[in-house]
Amino acid sequence: MLDAHVVKARAQFTVDVSLRVERGASCGLFGASGAGKSTILACIAGAETPDGGTIDLDGRRLFPPATSLHERSLGYLTQEANLFPHLRVGENICFGLAAPERRRRSPWIDELVERLDLAELWDASVRAISGGQARRVAFARMLAPKPPLVLLDEPFTGLDRNLVRALLAAIAAWQRELGFTLVVVDHDADILARLAPRAIAIENGRAIQDGPWDELRARPATRLLERLLDPL
Repeated sequence: MLDAHVVKARAQFTVDVSLRVERGASCGLFGASGAGKSTILACIAGAETPDGGTIDLDGRRLFPPATSLHERSLGYLTQEANLFPHLRVGENICFGLAAPERRRRSPWIDELVERLDLAELWDASVRAISGGQARRVAFARMLAPKPPLVLLDEPFTGLDRNLVRALLAAIAAWQRELGFTLVVVDHDADILARLAPRAIAIENGRAIQDGPWDELRARPATRLLERLLDPL
């Protein structure tokens, strides 16, 4: 289970949000750009250090004190693939694995490679692949160690619709198979609803509503949330 209270000062406001997600469950963070959603994920991941609060994952305290990102049992993916340019595709995918696992391809790695259509790219330089291919490699690298917590921060931005549909189906299947906890941020409510039946609406660094999507759509807490859920 993820149990987090994130407090982080920003120029315009202070993010102050609590969230609890049961192990194996999914939660979406939804709101306008700049509302503080990405800050919450970055603090949970260890990419940023909160100014206050607590972060616990499956009974282990991650903050305070701040546990480094590489010591946290989680996968974290943003809009940027952030691949290692000096490594080939296969080396990037296996980077987070223990040395013996890197020397041989397990059935799990084979499944990731097949599902993400990366077989022909295994030995390619990451400098020679497209942006969409790099994002697929990043997904494979994130999931290779089978993390108990997966954090996705708008990883579908800029991808074509067919690839987004394929990735959404793959993530849902892998969550059922592995049982990881999922927290996902996206500006598209329809994408979030495909991955998480529950959403926390964030506005100016505060959680303004928490519940299933049909409840948010039927009784949005603010006019801004209403406009975001029904932009037409």
